[in-house]
Amino acid sequence: MAETDTKFVGPVPEIYDRYMVPMLFQPFAEEMAARVALLKPAAVLETAAGSGVVTRLLAPLLGPETRYVVTDLNPPMLERAKAQQPKDGRIEWQVVDALDLPFEAASFDAVCCQFGVMFFPDRVKGYRQALRVLKPGAPFLFNAWDSLAHNDFAAVVWDAIVAYYPDNPPDFFPRVPHGYFDEGRIRADLAAAGFGMVSVETVTHQSRVARARDVAVALCQGTPLRMEIVKRDPDALAAVTDHVEAGLIKRYGAGPIVGKTQALVVEARA
Repeated sequence: MAETDTKFVGPVPEIYDRYMVPMLFQPFAEEMAARVALLKPAAVLETAAGSGVVTRLLAPLLGPETRYVVTDLNPPMLERAKAQQPKDGRIEWQVVDALDLPFEAASFDAVCCQFGVMFFPDRVKGYRQALRVLKPGAPFLFNAWDSLAHNDFAAVVWDAIVAYYPDNPPDFFPRVPHGYFDEGRIRADLAAAGFGMVSVETVTHQSRVARARDVAVALCQGTPLRMEIVKRDPDALAAVTDHVEAGLIKRYGAGPIVGKTQALVVEARA
């Protein structure tokens, strides 16, 4: 795990929430929220909540007495999530490392994590923590992006990045968000953490975006790829974004554009 992989700082949380959420995360978040709500939990823990799209969708579906603990490792992302959420006394906001959960054992009816496990430096450790705080038989629900081959916009952006940096391309996309898609590996990691019942479903959506420019800004400036670019050249971000936009326009046109998104949706129980 590179130093920049979990850096969601500066303008990144705002760009992430403005562009990435409607472009990529919204439909998966709707499904995650619906699945958790069906459990009618008395206590829910969300890890790696990011800018809070699942929180915004799930909170209205939970019972009036439900305890909902929303956590993220990055204070700026959690602040963004909190700022976007209507005031809700059921929600507890905490800056928390998913690999070191400060909660009592068997204290939650569900743990959910949308597109966060790819960032765990030790996934088995993170899964063990989720299992520890779950009540017996309660589910751990998470999703992870499928490979670049099944995620159109990210694949085009990656190709453009490789063309721009032919000798040493920033490898955030294939290494982190699109680097944990092997079902066998996911099942093995969960088994090593103590989960005995695991279901994995491949889910596909279509992402519809008004402009190719929005995709370029979202993925170049609203993810840790931004830090990889700036680390190479502090003045290159605008030029790289323009280059990526040109690649998207060549593939799809200026907009509106449509691309496939695909993820693995996982439910695990002890």
